[in-house]
Formats: sequence, structure tokens, C-alpha cells
Amino acid sequence: QVQLVESGGGLVQAGGSLRLSCLVSGSIFGVDAMGWYRQAPGKERELVAVIFKRGTTTYTGFVRGRFTISRDNAKSTVSLQMNSLKPEDTAVYYCNTASGVLFPWGQGTQVTVSS
Repeated sequence: QVQLVESGGGLVQAGGSLRLSCLVSGSIFGVDAMGWYRQAPGKERELVAVIFKRGTTTYTGFVRGRFTISRDNAKSTVSLQMNSLKPEDTAVYYCNTASGVLFPWGQGTQVTVSS
């Protein structure tokens, strides 16, 4: 069974940066799209960034220009570089597929941005 392990979160001041990593226990080579999701307290989980197998990326409007998603198929990792962080980016961040069947969710990594 595929396992997802997210890491790299932490506490950062507004304007700061963090880099999140997701290690997938199985191969992601055949996965068409991988994504980063986030869930803020009291809110539903939302998809914020997607990267397709050939490297095309898409972002939701509120992170576009600040976040960059990347993937390394050989290492089965997906990363999220987050710059110019805002307090409203505070959430637990998860990675998972962004097309087809979801893998079991990992524990996520907490990102807290102070104002």
C-alpha cells in the first residue's frame, strides 16, 4: 500500500519561505498528476498546486506566483516551495494524487505563518 510522508512545515513569519517535501513509498512515475492540498482549521481540504507527469503545473489563484511545485519521479518525491508566505497560508499541508484514485492520506505537515 502506498504511503505518503510529508515534511518541512514549521512556524515562519509573514514574508518568509518554507519548502515542503512529500515522499511516496511507491513509484509516482505512472501517476499523471500529483498535487499539494491544504486544510485550514474549520475549513475543507483544498487543492493548491498540481504538477503533471511531463512537468506542467497549475496553481490556485491565491498561491500563484508565490508557490512552486516540483516532482522527482526517480526519487518518488513531490516538493512545494512556498515564498512570500501570508498568515492565511496557515494550514496542514498534504500531498496526494490530483487525478484518478487518491492514495491513503498521510499525516500532513503543519505550516503556521505569524503576522
